[in-house]
Amino acid sequence: MLSIACHMDIRVMRAALLLFCIGECSAATSGVAIATGTDQGAAEEIPATLLKPEGAGPFPAVVIMHDCSGVGPRASGAPARWAEQLVQRGFVAVIPDSFTTRGFADGVCTADTAPRRVQVNELRRARDAYAALAYLRSLPYVDGARVGIMGGSHGGSATLSAMVAPQSGGEPLAREKRSGFAAAVALYPGCGARYGAWRVTRSGGAYGTITDYSGVYQPIAPLYILIGESDDWTPAEQCRKLTATAQQAGYQVAIKTYPGAHHAFDSSNPVRYVAARTNANATSGRGATTGGNAEAWKDSLAEVTAYFAKHLAQPRHADPQN
Repeated sequence: MLSIACHMDIRVMRAALLLFCIGECSAATSGVAIATGTDQGAAEEIPATLLKPEGAGPFPAVVIMHDCSGVGPRASGAPARWAEQLVQRGFVAVIPDSFTTRGFADGVCTADTAPRRVQVNELRRARDAYAALAYLRSLPYVDGARVGIMGGSHGGSATLSAMVAPQSGGEPLAREKRSGFAAAVALYPGCGARYGAWRVTRSGGAYGTITDYSGVYQPIAPLYILIGESDDWTPAEQCRKLTATAQQAGYQVAIKTYPGAHHAFDSSNPVRYVAARTNANATSGRGATTGGNAEAWKDSLAEVTAYFAKHLAQPRHADPQN
């Protein structure tokens, strides 16, 4: 029987507690606060959820970046599902909450482009990912050299941001990335954006059609992208192009697409279109389809767990603190 220690901020994660603690969760509910910061250097803390397998370890671990719905009462539940599956397979899992304490408890799936939303965009969330990595490396039962990262949608894009190599030593997180994550999985991320040397050109502004791709996405470690062919929120074709150019340049980037699958295929939710969703790939800037696909969810579970088992099997860094 697995014994999972769950640590969370009860005030903001009561709904998540119900999901995580079905059957196999201990009664421990003390809050975990992860020390992170802003691009301006100001210190801040965000809550997180931590789960671990039974035993003393040291275990490999995975940072799970939540999607645009966050981890509050309107959350999709995807991070909880993935965390449960990973812990059952011997991984520690931590889910940093990038939204609640920053004023977005209900997520940003339908939020406008107001300036304050920038503080929780995918680029900024990479800082939260590395704060979670540092936290995991402080735990005696985690092997700090064997930590991966994954996320879906907004969290998938945050994963791409966390994994892209810095273009100079003066960039934010350049030092952290020298001994960063050992492997990554991005589920239906937004590949039609700028990540380091990888860039796209759009006609007509932020919601315009992509007219050109340039540069190469350069990850710091192996990256695997899983995405649905019918995704109208983060189209698969953009990720295919990102992957192809990276592979041609010799980087370890792989992709798998699922025929007939939509955005958020890793669930049992019915497929539905919501007109209010913010969508950079819709001509109106709004509207996207999500919904589960049983075959894609089953296969992605096998793919993700096998991928992390392979790439986190041995330490990547001799000293993860350097």
